[in-house]
Order: sequence, then C-alpha cells, then structure tokens
Amino acid sequence: MKTYFVTGISTEVGKTITSAILVEALQADYWKPIQAGELDNSDTQKVKRLISNKKSKFHPNSYALKTPMSPHAAAEIDAVTINVKDIKAPKTKNHLVIEGAGGLLVPVNQNQTILDIIIPEYHVIVVSRHYLGSINHTLLTVNLLKEKGFQVSIIFSGKEHETTEDIIIKMTKVPIIGRIDEEPYFDKNVILEYAELFKDKL
Repeated sequence: MKTYFVTGISTEVGKTITSAILVEALQADYWKPIQAGELDNSDTQKVKRLISNKKSKFHPNSYALKTPMSPHAAAEIDAVTINVKDIKAPKTKNHLVIEGAGGLLVPVNQNQTILDIIIPEYHVIVVSRHYLGSINHTLLTVNLLKEKGFQVSIIFSGKEHETTEDIIIKMTKVPIIGRIDEEPYFDKNVILEYAELFKDKL
C-alpha cells in the first residue's frame, strides 16, 4: 500500500480537490494532519462530500486550530504548541492520502515546517497552479524534495498555461500525473471523471 503526501507551491492552488481525486482513484483513506481555520467546513469534510466510494476512511486531524493562519501562528492563538513527534500517520491497511497545509516550508512551530512531517516512504505530489512567480515556486518546491530524496510527481491545476508547464516539465524532469482544469464546479461526478483519468498513473 502506498502513502501519498499532497503539497502545493502556495496556498489556494487546489490541494484539497487534488486530494479528493486521489482518494477516489485509489479508494484510499484521507488524513489532514493540521487543519487551521474552517473547523465547521474542514478540508476533511470537503473531501468526504466529494467521494463516492464506500471504502475510504477519514482520519481525525492531529491538530485542529481555530484561526486560518500559518499553523505556528494559529497554534499560538489557541495556546498550543505543535509537536511533530505527535503527528503520526493513522494505522491503516489501505492506501493513504495525506494533505499538507500550504507549502513545504510553512512553519508548524518555531523550528519545524511541513517538510518535517513528510517521511521518506511517502510519494510527494506537488500541485502547481499558474500565476506570476509559479515557475520559481514550483522549481524550488520540486528541487528541495528531490534533494531530500523523495519520490516526486506533479499535478497541474487551473487554466492551462503551456509555456509555464513546458518549462516546469523540462527543468524538473519528474512525472506529470495530469491536469485538473478550471472547472465551473466540482462534485462527485467530476471527481470520479478525474479519478478515472489519473488512477493508471498513480
């Protein structure tokens, strides 16, 4: 069984939709270690609403913080300290999709970042969405992961931008799982369609 860690090159690039597609494609379990803000409509709840299969299980957050901020700052407001040692993947005999918070170097406390909760066995999937600066952010993210020895793939998200994607493919030399277009909406049927497109590349 495989474990996939979904990270992004920035915030709001499509990690949760990507996670839902991967969960559906693999009928995998889902886990978001750190949720900051939107506790009444968390990413776990969003993914759960988009899944059709009955096999996937949704595991509780290690930390559920009230404020939509960087985890270290949200934790400070809640008067808690995030301890990476306490962030342990749930035990499951199924595939597992883990969704990160923001990008790799988002701090979780005064000394550690999201990168510190990714272990060597995880296959890291980078969600890249075009904006001014996204090439730099994608290359920095992918190169750091490669330097650390991780297996890395990319999923492009949003409106296609050929010159951006071409140079990212050429310079990173990592597998491209596919692209998630700028859809008018995402529901269970749309997620299923993407799951069928992606599952042979996972």
